[in-house]
Amino acid sequence: MSPTPRSFFFVSVLLFLVKVMARLSITVTLLVLLFASSISVSSQPPANLKTNPNLAVTNSGSWKVIQKGVEFRTLALERSEPSLSIDLKLLRFDMHWIVPRVLRSAQFQLKGATAKTFAEKSGALATINANYFDTDGKPLAFLKIASQAINARIAKTSLYTGIFSIKDQRPLISHRDDFLPEQADEGLQCGPLLLLHGTAQPITGVPSRASRRALIGIDQEQRLVIAVTDSLLGGLHWPELQEIFSATPWQIQVTDLLNLDGGGSAQLYVKAGKFEEMVAGTAEVPVAIGFFSRAN
Repeated sequence: MSPTPRSFFFVSVLLFLVKVMARLSITVTLLVLLFASSISVSSQPPANLKTNPNLAVTNSGSWKVIQKGVEFRTLALERSEPSLSIDLKLLRFDMHWIVPRVLRSAQFQLKGATAKTFAEKSGALATINANYFDTDGKPLAFLKIASQAINARIAKTSLYTGIFSIKDQRPLISHRDDFLPEQADEGLQCGPLLLLHGTAQPITGVPSRASRRALIGIDQEQRLVIAVTDSLLGGLHWPELQEIFSATPWQIQVTDLLNLDGGGSAQLYVKAGKFEEMVAGTAEVPVAIGFFSRAN
């Protein structure tokens, strides 16, 4: 007996329902796997640092693109003795899209400024405090801005072991003994130098107390990374910083890392579109590093 139109209709409906159920099953399976993976990540226990088991990374966060060439991330840490929580706020810049510049508050007729004021006055999308200075706002070591030497002296004390410099809009972190001032368009001396060419640098003659920190680094892809600890009390020690910024699990992995002025001077500001983040300091600073969108 030949099939009737009604039987063709029911067969077509049945095949359609089978396809829908198959797709639904695949979708449900994927959602279950995704949910399970998110649970496994969120339920992972805090990871203690090798350099100090009393400090643990409780949430390593992830890089979030806030503008082309700019990423933001928060890494959460917890110290057990004494008990306190620390947020490390980080920005990462792709040098194909972003240009660094050293800024001085005197350029804007100011004795000092906050990171936010530096950004607003200069047009930078992000800023971080920079070098050490005296009570009059004068740099305590080498400082060169826009090819002009503000302080030509390279300090030789144990603290000032690193120099952040810019040549032809490209950043470089070097040891002071390897630095030639005439090879830099801009630069500032600070320290201690924590990492160089992927190797932790020896730190002698500098106290390793936990303190608020501001840092700048360069990774293997020549991206600039800046960071500030966002905590009212306490902070991080030198070996802890060396591990956090170089160890594979935390996926920051800079090869060069320089400590900037910390304590009340440590501050960071970024505004990209609707995204805005600030780690405020307790003091205005005379010098900052600004990050600008590269002109096409």
